[in-house]
Amino acid sequence: MKKIAILGSGSWASALAKIVHNNVDTLYWYVREPEIIESLQKHKRNALYVSDITYNTEKLVVSNNINEIVSSADTIIFCVPSKFIISLCNSIECDLHDKELVTAIKGMEPVEITLISEYFKTRFGVNDDRIAVISGPCHAEEVALERLSYLTIGSQNQELAANVAQLLTSYYIKTCTSLDVDGIEYASVLKNIMALATGIAHGLGYGDNFTSVLISNAIQEMQRFINAANPLTRDINDSVYLGDLLVTAYSQFSRNRSFGMMIGKGYSVKSAELEMNMVAEGYYGANCITHINQKLNVNMPITQAVYNILYNKISPSMEFKILAENLK
Repeated sequence: MKKIAILGSGSWASALAKIVHNNVDTLYWYVREPEIIESLQKHKRNALYVSDITYNTEKLVVSNNINEIVSSADTIIFCVPSKFIISLCNSIECDLHDKELVTAIKGMEPVEITLISEYFKTRFGVNDDRIAVISGPCHAEEVALERLSYLTIGSQNQELAANVAQLLTSYYIKTCTSLDVDGIEYASVLKNIMALATGIAHGLGYGDNFTSVLISNAIQEMQRFINAANPLTRDINDSVYLGDLLVTAYSQFSRNRSFGMMIGKGYSVKSAELEMNMVAEGYYGANCITHINQKLNVNMPITQAVYNILYNKISPSMEFKILAENLK
């Protein structure tokens, strides 16, 4: 059996660690925060994120030495907020070109503005057949409760995708595989922007009728962008696209929806981030997608509205009055 490592200690990383460590003899887990390591060692829980999860610590090797963890593994699952991916990778001194790299990150590399899979190829010299991507719809909080959830694993190497799928399968996790690596990654960025938009609408006082129209337009906007960025035969109604959008836009556990609600109620970006104590990927995603769309010129009124509110400091109420006129 291949040796598996997870890099990251937030909610989603902790949920993946719960799933994976039940399917392997040993899970190598890089955790940056000393207080989380102490909590895992003493109480078998991550005290800061999804603390309902209890781990079998006899199956965990937890360390804040990233090179120790990486060098021990054959397959590495990256699960940190996208804004930290460069600093994380810069701290890795090991040669990764012969390892399997799996991204569970719902964002993009923020400097060159590339997909994480593309960043791995240039940063570590890894080929397509050694890269995979994990996507939902799947909230960490429901994994903690062992509620039935679904994951899609995308890779050009279907053997790798199948192996990762097996690693993540349990009685409460169903998995499937896909060849659409880029489409899955773009969808995971876009759905956070759309969820942020639904949160803003809720914060402004718009109701369910408007929200349903907003989300209906959102999946169409996602389809236009993904098809322009990566032309490929895909069904946008599959759970990895539409399902992930729906759960992120509607769920009480969605940090992007919560972030958007605060913005709609008048919070600044900084105050909303401080209040949540979590990273809302949609904030960074809006900038990345808007930057890419300067070349693609796809009609993206929802993304543009979110960008205008977050980066151009336009009034949310004014921006959504304009947006409402463009929805069908």
